[in-house]
Amino acid sequence: MADELVIGGVSFSSRLIVGTGRHRSMQEMIDSLEASGTQMVTVAIRRLDLDNPEQNILEHINLDKYHILPNTAGCRTVEEALFVARLGREVAQTDFVKLEVIPDAKYLFPDPNGTLEAARQLVAEGFKVLPYIHADPVLAKNLEEVGCVTVMPLGSAIGSGQGIHTIEEVRIILENATVPVVVDAGLAVPSDASKALEMGASAVLVNTAIAQAENPAMMADAFRKGVEAGRQAYLAGRIPVRTEAIASSPPTDVPEPVAAA
Repeated sequence: MADELVIGGVSFSSRLIVGTGRHRSMQEMIDSLEASGTQMVTVAIRRLDLDNPEQNILEHINLDKYHILPNTAGCRTVEEALFVARLGREVAQTDFVKLEVIPDAKYLFPDPNGTLEAARQLVAEGFKVLPYIHADPVLAKNLEEVGCVTVMPLGSAIGSGQGIHTIEEVRIILENATVPVVVDAGLAVPSDASKALEMGASAVLVNTAIAQAENPAMMADAFRKGVEAGRQAYLAGRIPVRTEAIASSPPTDVPEPVAAA
């Protein structure tokens, strides 16, 4: 059975999106991408060293194999995000952009008003916008209505490894969304990714948990399996949660006791 993820008219068989930041070496990044089975990778346009091919991530990624998702990481204002998104379109030759507007340097929480304003302008310019947001159901619906191709609520703070602290809010977003919902940020281990997919999320985006693992390629492979297991469990349909126990063996199968002679 085909079970493809479709974002902005592009189909993907993998539901794991992988970030390229914070890897200790280019080789570790390449090995991690391969092990993850991903088909979409994020690239921070502001951090590209276009004058140094050895340090330019795009020079080390197989562009025939991976769909590049430029992001506006490091942008604090709407104006900065718009500029970097347009630059990313030229550099990566794609209309896709992961939109981040983050003025807060300590907790790295996204600016909801700035994100919505930037998204509205980028959609008008023909971009396929994937906005990174706090798990705010109202904002998620507003972004969908202005034309974003996904919404990307955070699980917890970027790079924190705290897992998903926003389960109830993500559930509400999932209940109301008609575009793919990608849980992004804070995931630490494959069970976090599996949980997101079990809930009905379309995909997850993972960066630090893979890049900073002791063995990044092994962790990438583990996340691949976690995502696949979570999606399969969602499609299979879990049993309902009950307050009481239910015996797994019918009581009618128990033989009657024999009276003593």
